[in-house]
Amino acid sequence: QVKLVESGGGLVQAGGSLRLSCAASRSIFSINTMGWYRQAPSGKQRELVAFITSGDRTNAADSVKGRFTISRDNAKATVYLQMNSLKPEDTAVYYCNTVPPYRLGPGEDYWGQGTQVTVSS
Repeated sequence: QVKLVESGGGLVQAGGSLRLSCAASRSIFSINTMGWYRQAPSGKQRELVAFITSGDRTNAADSVKGRFTISRDNAKATVYLQMNSLKPEDTAVYYCNTVPPYRLGPGEDYWGQGTQVTVSS
């Protein structure tokens, strides 16, 4: 059974920090590259923010490099996103998922409920 549960979002002032957590079902966590995605308001497309491989190699989008750090705890099947120096443009719903997103069937990807991050100026 696929399960992704994100938490840790909230309202923070610009320059502040948040740490997001994502508990994943072990069946998809242990063998997959995991990533954090975000979808900004106004119907913008969901984008991949950062990812971490099963071998702990990481990468991040240019817009967050140096500010966001992704990590994983294999024992807990949990992936984290430490977000520092937050900016108003980081405001979005944040989701974790495999990279690419976990496919349930033809044309259908699984997504959790996400966690809202709002950065005030």
